Amino acid sequence: MPASAPIALFVYNRPRHTRETVAALQLNPQAADSDLWVFSDGPKTPADESAVNEVRAFIREIGGFRSVTVVEQPTNQGLARSIIGGVTQLCREHGRVIVVEDDIVVSPHFLRYMNEALDFYEAEERVMHISAYMFPINPKRLPETFFYRVTSCWGWATWQRAWQHYQRDIAALDQAMTPALRHRFNLDGSCGDFWNQVEGNRSGQFDTWAIFWYATVFLRDGLCLHPARSLVRNIGNDGSGINSGASQHFDTEVASAPVTRFSRELAEHPIVLRRMKAYYRRHMKPGLLRRVLGRIRKQFGGTA
Repeated sequence: MPASAPIALFVYNRPRHTRETVAALQLNPQAADSDLWVFSDGPKTPADESAVNEVRAFIREIGGFRSVTVVEQPTNQGLARSIIGGVTQLCREHGRVIVVEDDIVVSPHFLRYMNEALDFYEAEERVMHISAYMFPINPKRLPETFFYRVTSCWGWATWQRAWQHYQRDIAALDQAMTPALRHRFNLDGSCGDFWNQVEGNRSGQFDTWAIFWYATVFLRDGLCLHPARSLVRNIGNDGSGINSGASQHFDTEVASAPVTRFSRELAEHPIVLRRMKAYYRRHMKPGLLRRVLGRIRKQFGGTA
């Protein structure tokens, strides 16, 4: 049986959130067999130093895992550079990685799901991303797991075979994305803010990473596994985060039971696609993500 994938935890200046995230991971039975890597970004301003130091004092004392490796950056890298660098390192060294940020509280079944999915789909080239989060759509008539085109960065996993294709090249995206592909990328016109995030990075309004991972998977006709019931919840939507504004649109109840079945049908689930389109039309008014990311840039200097 393959070894448990390393866990990459990205932290910054939120000690309370970080403690909750780590405590939830420790409740997973597989934690004791997992290597935890904690990537701590340096303070962006002197005002952040105290909170960053408090987080670092906590992460140096973490137990409950097979090993804990702390990587402390002396200067501020920004979340995008931190995640790209950490995921790239662990994928190269271990072939796979489970990724969590400091505002994600996971289910006790999270690590089991992630590791079993990584094993189950390891040889399936089209499967490029494992998501533990699922939007609060109606789960009726849905299987335990399914494929959906859009990636989610709230508790996720991937392999080196997939991550090696990651690129953050807007000029290359412009060439690759025909009008028809952009329409499909925008969830068949249901969420124009997907491509708007690319444009925001082009203009310098944003400095993000996740939209380019979605684009990487999308352009390779990749698939993203999702559970019908979320195995994580985001506690950073209180407005405290670098990469999230205050919102209840994404709140979801965490599954109380483990995932026991993985989809063998390597195709996007049509009912999920239909419900996600309806979700975006109902909750994500045009420009909402753009405005949220704009506020983040203003408050945190573009470190999302």
